[in-house]
Amino acid sequence: MSEFDLGAMMRQAQVLREQMETMQKSLDKEIVEGTAGGGMVKARASGTQQILSVELAPAVLQEDREMLQDLIVAAVNNALERSKALTQQRVGSLLPPGLLGPGGIPGL
Repeated sequence: MSEFDLGAMMRQAQVLREQMETMQKSLDKEIVEGTAGGGMVKARASGTQQILSVELAPAVLQEDREMLQDLIVAAVNNALERSKALTQQRVGSLLPPGLLGPGGIPGL
């Protein structure tokens, strides 16, 4: 039976932590876009789930207020879903296969 090497495990944990910090910084610079209403409403978010902007096509301003609000919510939610998927993809690339499990990253 092989001996458990706590030192090696701690070094691997430190490397993983450093990789996660680097990934977090790079995700903050990545931008994803969510759309609604056939692209009439666009929302941009960073890879760290921060909404950066919302863009409305002039034609959508002719819609009633409730419709416009629904389109904005849908676009923002679409952008956040894309941002979360990007984060899960990046984190998954750092972890050994099978470690993450089918549920993805808890809390994302």
